[in-house]
Amino acid sequence: MDIKDARILITGGSAGIGKATAKMLANAGAKVLITGRDEKKLQNVAQELGVMYVAANVALPADIDKTFDMVNNQLGGLDVLINNAGIGEFPTLEELSLEDFQRVYNVNVFGLALMTQKAAHLFKEQNSGNIINIASTAATKGFERGTIYASSKFALRGMTECWQAELRRYNVRVILVNPSEVPTAFAQPDRKEREDVPHKLTSDEIAQAIKGALEMDSRGFIKELTVIATNPWLAEGN
Repeated sequence: MDIKDARILITGGSAGIGKATAKMLANAGAKVLITGRDEKKLQNVAQELGVMYVAANVALPADIDKTFDMVNNQLGGLDVLINNAGIGEFPTLEELSLEDFQRVYNVNVFGLALMTQKAAHLFKEQNSGNIINIASTAATKGFERGTIYASSKFALRGMTECWQAELRRYNVRVILVNPSEVPTAFAQPDRKEREDVPHKLTSDEIAQAIKGALEMDSRGFIKELTVIATNPWLAEGN
C-alpha cells in the first residue's frame, strides 16, 4: 500500500514502539491518530509529531466508541489499525490472581479484539484494510513468570490467525509483529522511557518492520514477522 495519505490509527501511541511508528508513518505522509490514557502526554507527543490524538483506554468499551468517532470525524475513515497498546504483569504461579489476569487480558486480549472488531466492520464495507497486531517473542515461547503476559500474547497470536482466515476474502491483511526485547516504558511503574541499550533493538527497528510490511503490494502480506537483535551480547565498544 501507499503510506502517503493513508489513514492510520495507533493505540498506545504516546511512547515507545507506538510513538516511533507514528513518527515514521507521519513523516511518510500518513494521517495518523494516536491513543493513550495520559492526555497531557498525548497532547505533547501529537504536537511534536504533527499527528492527531484521542485520550482513550482500549480496555473500556466507551473509549473504543469514542476512538472510532474520532476516526470517522477527524481521519474520515481508516486504512490501517495498529494494535500496539499492551501491559504486562509478571507474578510467579504461586503469586498470580484472577485480578492480575483480568487487568492484562482486558487490554491485551479483550480490548484489542473489540478495537479490531470496529476496524474490521469498516474494512469489510470498503473491501480493503490493514491490521497490525504487536505481540512479542513471548507469543512464541513461554518463560519464567510469564504465565499472564505470555498467555495473553499467545491468545493474540491465535486471534490473529483467526482474523487472517476470516478477513482475507475482504482484501484485509492481518499481520502479527513479534518484537524481541525493546527498552521502552513498558512495565515501568512510572511509565518513564528506558534508555536505549547498545546492540539491542530500539523502537525504530520495529517501526521500520511495520512500515515495510505495510508497503508490500496489497496483493500479498506477511502473516507473522519476528524481529530480534542481531547480537545483543556484544560488549559495548566492540
